[in-house]
Amino acid sequence: QVQLVESGGGFVQAGGSLRLSCAASGSTFTMPRMGWYRQVPGKQREMVALITSRGVTNYADSVKGRFSISRDSAKNTVYLESNNLKPEDTAVYYCYASTALVGGYAYWGQGTQVTISS
Repeated sequence: QVQLVESGGGFVQAGGSLRLSCAASGSTFTMPRMGWYRQVPGKQREMVALITSRGVTNYADSVKGRFSISRDSAKNTVYLESNNLKPEDTAVYYCYASTALVGGYAYWGQGTQVTISS
């Protein structure tokens, strides 16, 4: 049974930085795709950043230039460095891992709250 465990959320002032981490336990192989989504009440969950096992990244336009995703594939761990945070970045951030680059089975973490004050 694969479990994703997130850490690093919290309360930060606008302009500050946070580093989120997510470790996938219980997997016997490297997850081809991992990343982060976020969700605010009343809105759909949206993609923030994704990274493949080969290091190919994809970012939401709203975070380009401010967020950076990386991973340690040997440990099935993914990180999200978020800088110059804005109040609109406030959300619950969810770790994501897929068993395939396209389709596959998706695993989700329990979510970690990130709150940015103005």
